[in-house]
Amino acid sequence: MAAGAAAGAWVLVLSLWGAVVGSQNITARIGEPLVLNCKGAPKKPPQQLEWKLNTGRTEAWKVLSTQGDSWDSVARILPNGSLLLPAVGIQDEGTFRCRAMSRKGKETKSNYQVQVYKIPGKPEIVDPASELTAGIPNKVGTCVSEGGYPAGTLSWHLDGKPLISDGKGVSVKEETRRHPETGLFTVQSELMVTPALGQAPRPTFSCSFSPGLPRRRALHAASIQPSVWEPVPLEKVQLVVEPEGGAVAPGGTVTLTCEAPAQPPLQIHWLKDKQVRRGQPQVRGWIRSEKQRQTHPKTHGWGYGQRERKRRPQKTRRRRRSTQS
Repeated sequence: MAAGAAAGAWVLVLSLWGAVVGSQNITARIGEPLVLNCKGAPKKPPQQLEWKLNTGRTEAWKVLSTQGDSWDSVARILPNGSLLLPAVGIQDEGTFRCRAMSRKGKETKSNYQVQVYKIPGKPEIVDPASELTAGIPNKVGTCVSEGGYPAGTLSWHLDGKPLISDGKGVSVKEETRRHPETGLFTVQSELMVTPALGQAPRPTFSCSFSPGLPRRRALHAASIQPSVWEPVPLEKVQLVVEPEGGAVAPGGTVTLTCEAPAQPPLQIHWLKDKQVRRGQPQVRGWIRSEKQRQTHPKTHGWGYGQRERKRRPQKTRRRRRSTQS
């Protein structure tokens, strides 16, 4: 008896609502046309059908007229009963429903959930670092993706492996902005890393953009390969002055010798009064000497040394510089 009552209830529902077509999720590219079929509708007039929609353009359900109205530029019913959206936009996201009656009196409903998307161009790493210092936080660069919808996500990679922000050696700061007129998104991600001592001298960093809709392969930015600079501990660098103390008579000669470990390979630069001597590479780090000696009223200052990685191993380095006061 209960089973019979249940069957009767289902018959009543079908008689009231007709055959219901399951809801379909539709994704459409922004700016392109979209056609939604009204299932069960006769292909030619006369037709009994009704389209209604609830999107970002409406405050409630909007019923479209088969005779045409002011909505024709946004959405209009075609002669075969389908609904045409000439150029979908962000405001067209929402629900579209059609109810049609066949010539045999069978009612069919169609239901669509429309989402729109726009795939941006490849992301770009702006302000990339050319050199990182081991043992301290460094900004690698900022990955930027512009003009996408939905926002999507950015990811960083080190030597092809994903980088996860842990608040220690890896830190990622993300920001998402939406254009007030177009509604498109700009996503950016700033990467900070603390290279470990002894790691690869030229790591490869890259970033990728994963679209929100539809599910597609990630877009990859061009990779960067900054060098990693490891500072030499002060206690391992010595500046030797000959004669001892650096006291010489006017016109005399003083010899300065900078001694540093042979491993890892390095290059020594000379500076005078914190300025690089002509012909020397640009200085990126300095080691303050322990000696200062005035040999002439116009010749005095602090001595500095710089360590820079090289690929070729070298023997113990001693660099001498002789100056005349």
